[in-house]
Amino acid sequence: MNEELRTGKTNMTYIYRYISPLGIITMASDGKALSGLWFDGQKHFAATVGDDTDEKKLPVFEEVVKWLDIYFGGSVPRFTPPLLLSGSVFGRGVYEELLNVSYGRTITYGELAAKIAVKFAKTRVAARAVGNAVSRNPVALIVPCHRVIGAKGNLVGYAGGIERKRYLLQLESMIRL
Repeated sequence: MNEELRTGKTNMTYIYRYISPLGIITMASDGKALSGLWFDGQKHFAATVGDDTDEKKLPVFEEVVKWLDIYFGGSVPRFTPPLLLSGSVFGRGVYEELLNVSYGRTITYGELAAKIAVKFAKTRVAARAVGNAVSRNPVALIVPCHRVIGAKGNLVGYAGGIERKRYLLQLESMIRL
């Protein structure tokens, strides 16, 4: 797991925008770590951003831009920017587990639910509960919720839209290691 990963709730005040091949991406930060990354207009867009925001280029945003440039350029970023993940303990557990899903790999909601059950010492966790947490992932792409697929390999449930999910999975299948 990323040593820079911090957890908890933040009053996000800084935002920055990035133009990607899939549209504009808005980033959010507390000034030190990335706390949000969304495709503009996606479901739950900027759900964790407070009312008091300021658009400013910060060192963390420069790191994220570098990560995105490498990723969309068809290569594997070999670093993870510092993250500040908000949400419930369960949700953060799901996001932390997503960080273990490697490039070019996918995981089903059921497989992810089984991993989360082990993580939280439960007999079972419903795939639906995991899907709900995945859909609220505040840091798209870097926390790779697009790599979660349906039980039969179908592309379902991506807050950024199924066409973006398809593009991202196709991009990753061609990434040079």
